[in-house]
Amino acid sequence: MNVMTGSEAADDDRAALRPEDPVDESATARATVDPHGIVTGWSEGARRLLGYRSAEVIGRLAAPLLAAEPPLEALRSLHTLPRWNGAATLLHSDGHHLTVNLLAHRREPHSEDDGGGEWLLVSPRARPTSPRRDDALLMWAFTQSPATSALYDTGLRLRRANADMERVIGLPEAAMQGLRVSEIVVDSEGDRTEQCMRRALETGEQQHLQQVLRLAGHASESIWSTALTPVKDAGGTVRGVLLSAHNVTEEHLARRRLALLNEASIRIGSTLDLARTAQELADVAIPHLADFVTVDLLPAIEGGDDPRASSPPSPVMLRRVAYQSVLEGCPEVVVERGTVAAYPDESTAARCLSTGRPLIENVTAPAMDQVATQAPDRAERMRRYGFHSVLAVPMRARGITLGVATFSRHRRPEPFERDDLLLGEEITARAAVCIDNARRYDRERRTSLTLQSSLLPQRLPPQAAVDVASRYLPASAQAGVGGDWFDVIPLSGARVALVVGDVVGHGIQASATMGRLRTAVRTLADVDLPPDELLTHLDDLVIRLSAEAETTATTADTVGDIGATCLYAVYDPVSRCCTVARAGHPAPAVATPDGTVEFPDIPAGPPLGLGGLPFEATEIELPEGSLLALYTDGLVEERGRDIDEGLDALREVLARPAASLEDTCDTVIQRLLPDRPADDVALLIARTRALDATHVATWDVPADPAAVAETRRNTRRQLAMWGLDEAAFVTELVVSELVTNAIRYGGAPVQLRLIRDRNLICEVSDASNTAPHLRRARTFDEGGRGLLLVAQLTQGWGTRQTYDGKTIWAEQVLPTA
Repeated sequence: MNVMTGSEAADDDRAALRPEDPVDESATARATVDPHGIVTGWSEGARRLLGYRSAEVIGRLAAPLLAAEPPLEALRSLHTLPRWNGAATLLHSDGHHLTVNLLAHRREPHSEDDGGGEWLLVSPRARPTSPRRDDALLMWAFTQSPATSALYDTGLRLRRANADMERVIGLPEAAMQGLRVSEIVVDSEGDRTEQCMRRALETGEQQHLQQVLRLAGHASESIWSTALTPVKDAGGTVRGVLLSAHNVTEEHLARRRLALLNEASIRIGSTLDLARTAQELADVAIPHLADFVTVDLLPAIEGGDDPRASSPPSPVMLRRVAYQSVLEGCPEVVVERGTVAAYPDESTAARCLSTGRPLIENVTAPAMDQVATQAPDRAERMRRYGFHSVLAVPMRARGITLGVATFSRHRRPEPFERDDLLLGEEITARAAVCIDNARRYDRERRTSLTLQSSLLPQRLPPQAAVDVASRYLPASAQAGVGGDWFDVIPLSGARVALVVGDVVGHGIQASATMGRLRTAVRTLADVDLPPDELLTHLDDLVIRLSAEAETTATTADTVGDIGATCLYAVYDPVSRCCTVARAGHPAPAVATPDGTVEFPDIPAGPPLGLGGLPFEATEIELPEGSLLALYTDGLVEERGRDIDEGLDALREVLARPAASLEDTCDTVIQRLLPDRPADDVALLIARTRALDATHVATWDVPADPAAVAETRRNTRRQLAMWGLDEAAFVTELVVSELVTNAIRYGGAPVQLRLIRDRNLICEVSDASNTAPHLRRARTFDEGGRGLLLVAQLTQGWGTRQTYDGKTIWAEQVLPTA
């Protein structure tokens, strides 16, 4: 509790007697009363007012000092009011009553123990006043007031002006007396001020207006907040108008700078396009900061490279990236966009870059002559348009100098000042960070595109099973390169695998992950796994990749789960059956030769990386000449368009196929993606072929070694029918070896199939799941050389598991005609 003790009161009494203090403390009676009504403080003024010494009242109840009980309502209000004032009748020490004007303040308690807080009671002691002296004091106050003020009569003629008004207008009061505002300030704002003055006289209400004035003797415009107050006499009659004006130019400029900074934070860096970001900087600075702005970058910046840490070599070479002007068409421009120009050491831009600090230069005649000797065309434009002040700010981000932004004035008369320099630094720094982000992003994007291009198939191999065409469209620059991919993988038995996938995310990481998944798919396809089993193994791989990413990430890295979708289809031209499985990927579109287009109902399956959930495969029989379209979601999904609209558009295009698959791909892209896609797009279209009985021969082989000879004879006859007598010797050896192994080590039934494609394929199937393998036969071994012989005589061989056994195949190149 802030309680005035007796010693403090004594100090107060002594302070009232200090002759050097111009303030008469005893002119106010002061006392403090605690929440219990006990007097805790008593001043010299209180003693003189009521005649009690401090020792007589401190520590006692204050109630005896009242001549009468206060009204009950007043007592009740004291518990809720922070302050009270009114007339109070007090009892003087000599017994007479004294009515005073009392003001009571409640002081907040310092702790809970202080209760409700104490009261400070003050009352002025009566003093004689001199009206004439008060009038003089009022006039002195008006004349010396820091507010710019002038008093006008009802005829709107100036009667009095204070010293600040004389300073602002630049005229003494005597020169302005008897004149109207519009005669003192020859400006349109003078007429507007008089209209408000008339309204104040008519309504008796204060009027407010904000004005922009160009006053005589002032170098620049100034902004004023003006109040026009009607002056009334004691009877309420309006006798004049008091004009009070406050110069708010600095506040206005500060608000405008803040607004420009806010606008810069919104407008600059809206994209990851370097040139557009530079142009946004130039646009923001016009017209509030400068009349003409140029943005020039070091040439290495646009290539995404880091410039040298040292100062640029002389002369400085800069590429003009952006400019803007208050004049339509930017007629001040000498260096066009995209042009690299040399800036000598003495130029503003070169000196700004060499020092690494912003600088302000006023364009003087000697400086203009120097510019004329170095760049006559620039000097000519500067003279023509009246350039008089230049501000150059280096563009730096993350310790790298990117270029320079130059702000010039030729319409605004005031030169650049320090506040302008700070503002230019701030908006340029924001733009520099955005430009550096765009530069780094462009470098990463080019790296991602190069990496992705190297990982995607450069040329699709010719297939007997399908004719294929593909398109890959990288995402827009703002979205970044993603991890979409496609592939066509030859399989045994003239079959082909068609793959399309999409890795979550964008950038180098997504491209690298895509490459790893594509390699894994090719490896798993080489093992000839069914589509659903292949996706299960791929799901395990994605889970391992996510675990590796979390393990190797540093604490500063942002670790996110690696996810992907994939569709894997295997088409067999002999059976015309397509087996499809998908992991969270869009279903393919199938267009049959009769013009029907459908999206088969294939179980979606979970995206890769979730684990523990099964994938299902679906078999589709396709007529020869059917179109199978595989794609990523970026083709049919687009902001502002429902996915069903994209699927309907794809259906319409595929229902009317073009003359070639390449044309069909182009039509799909043009129809569904007229603009640059926001996400990566991979499209793979395959037209199916069929291998009929003229290309395939099949025999069931009895599980008897004696049947091998008959099998060789059947093979020889079939090759003769195909006109492949030259391949008969090798083919008989291969068939003999494979059939013998199947009868000896496999299980019935045994079947032999010959497929005449671009190559000759020999397949022997049996009921055993045991796969053969090559081994090195010892000198006296009677067997073990058969598969080695097959491997030497054919282009390739292998084994694939089936639902009821296995198939061993061997492929040999046919002699060319």
